[in-house]
Amino acid sequence: MYTIAIIAYDAVNLFQLGVATEIFGVERAELKVPWYRLLICATEPGPVRTSTGLLLNAPYHLEHLAEADMIIVPSSPRFRTTAAPDDLLEALRTAYQRGTRVISFCTGAFLLAAAGLLDGRQATTHWSWAAELAARYPKVLVNPRVLYVDDSQVLTAAGTAAAIDLSLYIVRQDYGAEIAAAVARRMVVPLHREGGQAQYIETPFPDLDENDPFGATLAWIAAHLDRAFTIKQLAAQAAMSQRTFARRFSATLGMTPYQWILQQRIVLAQRLLETTNESVEQIATCCGFHSAATLRLHFQRFLRISPQAYRQTFQQKQGERRIECAPDGT
Repeated sequence: MYTIAIIAYDAVNLFQLGVATEIFGVERAELKVPWYRLLICATEPGPVRTSTGLLLNAPYHLEHLAEADMIIVPSSPRFRTTAAPDDLLEALRTAYQRGTRVISFCTGAFLLAAAGLLDGRQATTHWSWAAELAARYPKVLVNPRVLYVDDSQVLTAAGTAAAIDLSLYIVRQDYGAEIAAAVARRMVVPLHREGGQAQYIETPFPDLDENDPFGATLAWIAAHLDRAFTIKQLAAQAAMSQRTFARRFSATLGMTPYQWILQQRIVLAQRLLETTNESVEQIATCCGFHSAATLRLHFQRFLRISPQAYRQTFQQKQGERRIECAPDGT
């Protein structure tokens, strides 16, 4: 039997706390294996206020972490903005040195980073906080594209629902695929989700003045993604030299024109897969990929999921909608 300790502190995310207790804390006699022993450990005396304001009386405290084979750190906005207590950081370090597995959900990674447990390691967190985590803790190798990371003794999950993905992965590691699949079926969730965080990341269009030739050129590109572009053509449209255009692109958008256009084509393909019933071949043409094979290649590379799987997950059930796109870009 494995003993799991969940750390409960001020503003702890109630959903993630619920995920951990549902997966690891519910007796599952039908599985005929010794299930986990669960300890919910408060960091301070008295009731813990969760993210929704609910008061939680935790029966265990930090000293009980010494009994755990695995420690789960859910997210809380507190430790993104304020320093964690020294006794909590020391308890995590001591547990790690003892060989305990340490797991974070979402922004719980900030707490592990503050304890130094992520130094030199691959880790993830919610995509909207990944850049902040990387900036504050430059020794951490932050990967914002995946749902979770297993870096030996330390495991990190991305956004809230990724806590389920990582928890089921842990069950699979501990008890095998058959037991993990049985737990997933009971929860009515997939044992494994295709793709990574990239399929959920919002990609806003840059807020630029379209009266500025550079901004107007970006808007024109976005409206004609089915066409083939050359840097010479785009630089001329922006009334710039090719070198100046490339520098302006890098300074404004942090990437090359090729990278940005490819990103916009992927975003358009996502939108068309979500809102139309057009074939992947037609969508590829409208997005400037010219072949379904090329679209699939870039879709898999960027989003780690196939166009068809993405459509099955995100398509809006609003009846059939068709698109019109001239193959020659006219």
